[in-house]
Parts: sequence; structure tokens; C-alpha cells
Amino acid sequence: MSTLAPFETRRSFLIGSAALVAVTLSERLGAAPSPAGGFVMWHSPGCGCCIEWSKRVEAAFGRKLPILEVPNLARVKDAQAVPTDLRSCHTALIGGYVIEGHVPPADIRRLIGSRNRTIRGLAVPGMPAGSPGMDVGHDRRDPYQVIAFAAGGRRRLFARHG
Repeated sequence: MSTLAPFETRRSFLIGSAALVAVTLSERLGAAPSPAGGFVMWHSPGCGCCIEWSKRVEAAFGRKLPILEVPNLARVKDAQAVPTDLRSCHTALIGGYVIEGHVPPADIRRLIGSRNRTIRGLAVPGMPAGSPGMDVGHDRRDPYQVIAFAAGGRRRLFARHG
């Protein structure tokens, strides 16, 4: 049973529906969708670290991050042009940028503040221990990198952590 008010439930349903339609259309048209005003996350059903990461994003941005569970996350990643070797367990659109995996909210804010439109998105490949959402229940902290990626396969180091 949902703890959301009826309005919030309808709003979440509408945002989710719009996001799924946008992904489907973008796959057919080859365009990058921007559902929910560019503030949405897709993940596989049952992935708890994704939910933990979304809580960090919500706290940093002061708003609810719509979360969509999808059975075929690869289709979303393909539609958002996330390079295969940079993929992780969830994909988001935030501030007009693709955010792949456990990217720290501070790095997302820095990218948005830069208004750099040559960058398509940021990625933390894999699921490094100690990254936001992967830091629950243990003290292990692995060093990891945040990679900025652009059209045509261009990429560069955006940040180092750990």
C-alpha cells in the first residue's frame, strides 16, 4: 500500500509514464529525452544501492527524484548514449545531463554550474565501495573516478575520490 497522497501517486504515475514514452520515442528518433524536467532515475527492480544514491541526490537538490524501475535497463542506457564500459546499476537525468552510476551529488552540482554543454554526462563505472549509495553497512572505501563523457566517444577525468 502506498504512503503517498492520491495527488502524489497520480503525479508520480504521470511523470513515470512521460519518462517511459520519452525513452521509447528517443530510441526511435535517436534523440535524448528529458522527462520530468530532466530529473529522473531509472534502475532495475530490487536494487537497494540505487535507492540509497537517490536519497543523497534528493538531499543535495532539495526535491524528490522520480524513480522508475525498468526490466531492461540496457535500453535506457542505449537511449541515453551511455558508453558500455562506463555503465553501472542506474541511470539518471539531472539538470539536462546523463548521470550514470554512483556519481557524488557535489560533482553533479559542479557540472550543472559549469553549464558545459560539450559534456553529455558523468559516470562512475561499476559499483565502487564507498561511493554514494555504496557506503552503507561497511567501512570499505575504494578509490574511484568520475568520468565526463561527450558525443563521439570523447571522455575525460572529471573528479577523483578516495
